[in-house]
Amino acid sequence: MRIIFMGTPDFAVPALTALVEAGHELCCVYSQPPRPAGRGKQLMPSPVQRKAEELGLPVRHPVSLKGTDEQADFAALEADVAVVAAYGLILPQAVLDAPKLGCLNVHGSLLPRWRGAAPVQRAILAGDSVTGITIMQMEAGLDTGPMLAVARTPVEDKSAGELTAELAEIGARLMVEVLADLPSHRAEVQPELGVTYAKKIDKAESRIDFAHAAEMVERQVRAFAPAPGAWFELDGERFRVLKAEVVNREGAAGYTLDDRLTVACGHAAIRPVLIQRAGRPVMQVDELLRGRSVAAGTLLS
Repeated sequence: MRIIFMGTPDFAVPALTALVEAGHELCCVYSQPPRPAGRGKQLMPSPVQRKAEELGLPVRHPVSLKGTDEQADFAALEADVAVVAAYGLILPQAVLDAPKLGCLNVHGSLLPRWRGAAPVQRAILAGDSVTGITIMQMEAGLDTGPMLAVARTPVEDKSAGELTAELAEIGARLMVEVLADLPSHRAEVQPELGVTYAKKIDKAESRIDFAHAAEMVERQVRAFAPAPGAWFELDGERFRVLKAEVVNREGAAGYTLDDRLTVACGHAAIRPVLIQRAGRPVMQVDELLRGRSVAAGTLLS
């Protein structure tokens, strides 16, 4: 099958790789333009662009697909289908209509729950026990198209990084299965009941509010790991918490209960397991405390 692939972050790389390994003809890869990164702010290609170039595939990275020239160039590829995985640009109707069999999306939730930009993080924050992948036929609405296949996986105690990587592999396999019989694959209209929206993560959400229950704080830590990282301040210094555990202790919210950095929350307490000081590597909390003690009764904000 002649395919245009459209994706940008690490989440999309397994799908691109799987399509090539399945023997499909990847006529072009679309990805977001290189962005400044690192201390030198040098332009860095996206993970998908790097993988595509490694595979010897042609890559395009337009700033927008709204222009008639870009749409004409897209249509001129004469693809059977476009496969989209976290591309990051809105596809105009002319682009959606160009491939013979339309555009298929690898979406990281069980639609119609968590339509939108941050389905993995929102599922963790909400305490969902199960999430998954939906392969859907794209249309003009935000993740509203008919569903072609779904696969489920438990959320358990996974971080957003761990769950995203797992879903990426599931999505890659599922897309290959769908494409194997795409012309005859039955699509199912999304139910109207159960629609939720996964709005983009605001960095302000990553600041820990110890007035919340410890269970909620622990979900916040997992939802924002590895980035942007849930954080608190101590003596004007920011500490990112990458892993934490709930402890069955009570106290005044925000105050440490011992010298192990156990912090009282609105209900129960939270104890960091992995932590990071600004400009330092991630470390076990015991390692941090050997060089930077925090006494019981210290207020964290």
